[in-house]
Amino acid sequence: MLQLRELQKTFFAGTPNQVRALRGVSLQIEDGSFVIVIGTNGSGKSTLLNAVAGSFLVDRGAITIASKDVTRWPEHRRASMIGRVFQNPFSGTAPTMTVAENLALAARRGTKRGLGRLLPARMQKTLRDRVATLNMGLETRMHNPIGTLSGGQRQALTLLMATWRRPDLLLLDEHTAALDPKSADQIVRLTERIVSEHKLTTLMVTHSMQQAATLGDRIVMMNQGSVHADYAGAHRRHIRAEDLIRRFDEIRRDERLDLSAAELLRDAYV
Repeated sequence: MLQLRELQKTFFAGTPNQVRALRGVSLQIEDGSFVIVIGTNGSGKSTLLNAVAGSFLVDRGAITIASKDVTRWPEHRRASMIGRVFQNPFSGTAPTMTVAENLALAARRGTKRGLGRLLPARMQKTLRDRVATLNMGLETRMHNPIGTLSGGQRQALTLLMATWRRPDLLLLDEHTAALDPKSADQIVRLTERIVSEHKLTTLMVTHSMQQAATLGDRIVMMNQGSVHADYAGAHRRHIRAEDLIRRFDEIRRDERLDLSAAELLRDAYV
């Protein structure tokens, strides 16, 4: 389970560039739930994922993962509980190391580290068998540097690495945004299969309303650092991409009206 209680984060506090990125965000995500987080630019959705991952410490609030309070834990300590896939297909891997070497490191995450000059034959077979489940033919390229693969191939392997040891929480930060449409569709299908097979508790940020409407069992919409809407259960099952787009249009219209009203008040006192 992931539990977030009243998370607050302000960047550049006390300066003209002050940004209140998180404004008392509270969420409880049950084990095995696949939650999609959406929002306009600057809404706080990626900030929320970074706060959970430990990329920075929140100013106030509490973060609990698998019944452990990790609020003050540094990022490297949380990494033993979290699998993460970034937007950039070239993040999260060592490009000059081979596919097999990258996967071996992922398989040993949380255990005693160290990579010998040669991988044991049994481990090599295990790695090939797991890679073969991707159905991308990459099991024949185990000794290629991972940096020589395409973005889609690399993102598929990164997803496999992030979920190799079944993390307590999987974070997906717009992990298809940098891919071409065909590769993005392939990664979406792979994501859905892996999350379902392993019953992974997952938090996924996306700009795609189609992905938001078709993936997961819950949608959290953020705006201006707060949870604006939370669609779950029967309500979630009836949500379409068109509904989400309409809601975003309403948010933008309301914000324009608020801005116009503020300008009128300011002009009245000038």
